Amino acid sequence: MATVTQSTQEVTPSPSPERPGGPGRPLRRLGDRVFSGLSTGSGVAILVILAAVAGFLLMQAFPALTTSPEVLQAQGYGPFLSWILPFAWGTVWASFWALLMAVPVSIGIALFISHYAPRRLAAGLGYVIDLLAAVPSVVFGLWGSIVLAPAVQPLYLWLNTYLGWIPFFAGQPSGTGRTLLTAAIVLAVMILPIITSLSREVFLQTPMLHEEAALALGATRWEMITMAVLPFARAGIISAVMLGLGRALGETMAVAMVLSGAAVVHFQILTSQNPNTIAAVIAQNFPEAYGLKTNQLIAGGLVLFVITLLVNAGARLIISRYKEFSGAN
Repeated sequence: MATVTQSTQEVTPSPSPERPGGPGRPLRRLGDRVFSGLSTGSGVAILVILAAVAGFLLMQAFPALTTSPEVLQAQGYGPFLSWILPFAWGTVWASFWALLMAVPVSIGIALFISHYAPRRLAAGLGYVIDLLAAVPSVVFGLWGSIVLAPAVQPLYLWLNTYLGWIPFFAGQPSGTGRTLLTAAIVLAVMILPIITSLSREVFLQTPMLHEEAALALGATRWEMITMAVLPFARAGIISAVMLGLGRALGETMAVAMVLSGAAVVHFQILTSQNPNTIAAVIAQNFPEAYGLKTNQLIAGGLVLFVITLLVNAGARLIISRYKEFSGAN
């Protein structure tokens, strides 16, 4: 019996070339490196721009914040805190009513487009909603002051007559219709396409398996929406609402053209004397301002900047706290 011996030759692998990312890391193409650099640079640029805006506002507002109240009183504005509080209240109050009217309508339209309307109608309606976001704010201001204000005046009289016991509708109603509620309606129409478009996209991203599972268990379409779509889209809805709130807080021309504002603080929304907003006050007074008046107005812009940051920080806190697991995670 012959024995066959097979000789084995050891083969020493040649060392692989060193990769740009170090040993053990995959080779990165030029396009990946360029895209990574652009993404990192864009993120850093956002932080730099935000810090630059905050620094500019702080430097320009510093004289108004440190000057004695007597000097500010001689300039016509008075102490900064007592001057800015009514306008900050008007900004938040008008934005609150705008969200109160816009959010339910926006979510309803988004659900209709994503889950109820036929495909052709949904495409056309979505296109119209997107076009509404491109209308300039001056057009909304003209519409609100010329068309909307006279049209809603009978409604305001009815609200004051039959619901005047509610503090919001108390007081002498305005004879022109240019009230805080009219400005809030204009703001609601302006933020409607923003909330609707973002909510629609979030609803369309709901995993189909979740919807089909709810329907297979015998749920109606509305029950499927409440059990599968709305919980999945909760974080997206909050983000859309906060973006709309940011638009309402910073809106200038539409509010300035509709609202005859004053430095008052009250809850009434149908009277002729209404709290003005910070953005509208800056737009109305900045062209004629000089010296400390300019610094005072810029300090008002700083307050609006802080309010916006607090709103966005609160939104992020809510989203991170109530975010649930979904098939998209």
